[in-house]
Amino acid sequence: MELDRRFILLALPSTAAISACETLDPSVLGGLGGLGPLTQADAALGIKAALNNGVDHAIGNIGILDGFWRNDRIQVPLPNTLQDIQSALRVVGADGILTELHQQLNRGAEKAIPVAKDIFVDSITSLSIQDAINIVRGPDDAATTYLRRSTSSSLAGLFSPIMENALQGTGALRLLDDVTNELRSIPFGPSLGFDAKRDLIAHGVDWGLKGLFTYVADEERAIRRDPAKRTSEILRRVFA
Repeated sequence: MELDRRFILLALPSTAAISACETLDPSVLGGLGGLGPLTQADAALGIKAALNNGVDHAIGNIGILDGFWRNDRIQVPLPNTLQDIQSALRVVGADGILTELHQQLNRGAEKAIPVAKDIFVDSITSLSIQDAINIVRGPDDAATTYLRRSTSSSLAGLFSPIMENALQGTGALRLLDDVTNELRSIPFGPSLGFDAKRDLIAHGVDWGLKGLFTYVADEERAIRRDPAKRTSEILRRVFA
């Protein structure tokens, strides 16, 4: 069986003691298709290429009409508070506005994801060589897990205004105002808090990023397992 290129990197000495350009022992490289020495820099480029492919894959699948709304894997639910209100309004046959809000919330995620592409690409660019080596050694979703863990906080901050604009554009925020006004007309009915809009935007950001990372992980897994998905020389070198 051909040696998995991921495990070549296990032969490396401490990464603190070697440069990004250092190659591995040629004897370890034997039988690897004659592609030549694999360097630590190659590993970093390969992981970045895989993540870039993953982001493109995600945007192509979920940054489109019904990419979230008709997708059981990643559909954005209403926040719990609004779900409770929807149940209360359903009793009096007035829950239609919440159903519309639910749809427009998902439409906001569909619109926001493509606009945020540069944010995700910038985060990938900052990946270090040390991190890349650990990722190559890792499981099928190691790169996606790293990206989620290391960038989610900053991505959420950058993604929030994009999501707010998208929700404004789809009418979701206006619908939230309509829900608030309707609740006021119901005696002893439930009410929304002062920060309802901010909470809805944050909820959209959280679920939008979850959807993105779900599809980035799908693509990373496919690149690691399926040679046909390695569409560039650097992907073939690192994941062969």
